[in-house]
Amino acid sequence: MADEGPRAASARAEDVLALLHLVGGARGAGPALEWLARRTGGTAAVVADDGSVAASAPGRPSRAALAAVRELRLRGAPSGVAGTGKGRTAQVVALGPGESLVVEGSADDRHGPLLADAARVLEMALRSQEYARDRRRMEAARARGREAVLHLLVGGDVALAHRVSGAMGDRLPGPLRVCVVEAPAAERGAAAARLERVAAGAAWIVPCPVRSRHLIALVPARIAGWERDALAELPECRIGTSAEVALRDTALGYEQAFHALTAARGAPGRGGRFSSHDTLVPPLGPAGVRWAARVLGPCLAYTPARRSDPDAAELLDTLASWLTFGTGADRHLKIHRNTLTARVRLLEQLLETELLTGVAGRATVWLALRLRTPAAAPGPGGEPGLSALLAAPAAQSWAHARTRPLGASGLDAVRAWLRAGTRLAEAAAALGISPPGLRKRLVRAEDALGRSLLHAPSATHELWLAFRALGEL
Repeated sequence: MADEGPRAASARAEDVLALLHLVGGARGAGPALEWLARRTGGTAAVVADDGSVAASAPGRPSRAALAAVRELRLRGAPSGVAGTGKGRTAQVVALGPGESLVVEGSADDRHGPLLADAARVLEMALRSQEYARDRRRMEAARARGREAVLHLLVGGDVALAHRVSGAMGDRLPGPLRVCVVEAPAAERGAAAARLERVAAGAAWIVPCPVRSRHLIALVPARIAGWERDALAELPECRIGTSAEVALRDTALGYEQAFHALTAARGAPGRGGRFSSHDTLVPPLGPAGVRWAARVLGPCLAYTPARRSDPDAAELLDTLASWLTFGTGADRHLKIHRNTLTARVRLLEQLLETELLTGVAGRATVWLALRLRTPAAAPGPGGEPGLSALLAAPAAQSWAHARTRPLGASGLDAVRAWLRAGTRLAEAAAALGISPPGLRKRLVRAEDALGRSLLHAPSATHELWLAFRALGEL
């Protein structure tokens, strides 16, 4: 008898350790309640003050047990024992504000110390789960806010983006590099947290709203070596990085980073930086700006018939998203796919060109968006059209430089692919090769150009314009 006390204390400690082990898993209180039900031979449950059951094992407590919880709370006694009929009792122990641990079993059984210990462990576990849920909600809200700011930046509304980020307590970087980080989809959240640590909180990390394996990072240009440190921290990831861009050019930076990621997939270091090249915008000059204003004029002048219909600004956003993400634009814009299709068809009517099929219309409108300056006025009807603009010597020089890295085999493959409207089977038949054979040639063309042809439309648009300038389309 002298050592019965130590044995009881040891058994009690073992029970507490078992409970601590059980509440540490993903199922929360469930395993602990199952263990407690087996240990007491009754029904164990977590019950709210209003009688609702949060969790129980092996079944639900009786109505009488739930009524006992309410009665004890009304009497100001959060803990106690109450009969539930037929020789059974409900033993109630408070877990904290609004919840109780209830064990319903035989009236002859008393488990006071065990239930007191279990209540402490369960309360700790429940509060920990509540904290984790609140933290996840806060992180999700922060991520949605940052995604909204990213949408504003991509749309060119830098002033509003600053105001929204300021309201969130964040500060947007000045001159920056845009990085696209490719991570396993299941590990994207963990990768984002690790990238935040690498950048010491100075970078904006936003899950890509369209591509489930991508993170978009806006990294201040002043931070040197960020990609190197990030790749060391994330051995399973690849990173594509843009050239240094201003905040208002975030959309261009994203496009560059996506192309750099394509090059990084074949690089031993798993990282790549966008190699700058001349664009078609400067060679076209003021005449190109006026041409763009004329091409986009019907969209800019559009007035919806109903308030619920998209206005000119929304249509321009839809157009830019469609030309960047294709059918993934519905996820980017957070609209239904049928709504996206309806908007693109409306744009086709306004702009009098094909956007859903064919490369020519998309490439033409893409160039117009690149050349667009908000203050520019459309030129007169006699202004040169696209063919005349592309015939200028500067545009011809640009076209030769753009296609030169392809080589003879790459030129044939890309030319046939563009002539077929990027339909792989049709282009392969024209070349007399198999579709997989053509895909391999296009992948080699991607390596030569350092651009993505198969997954990022902007390089396709550029090459169509280059071949058009050279008279080959």
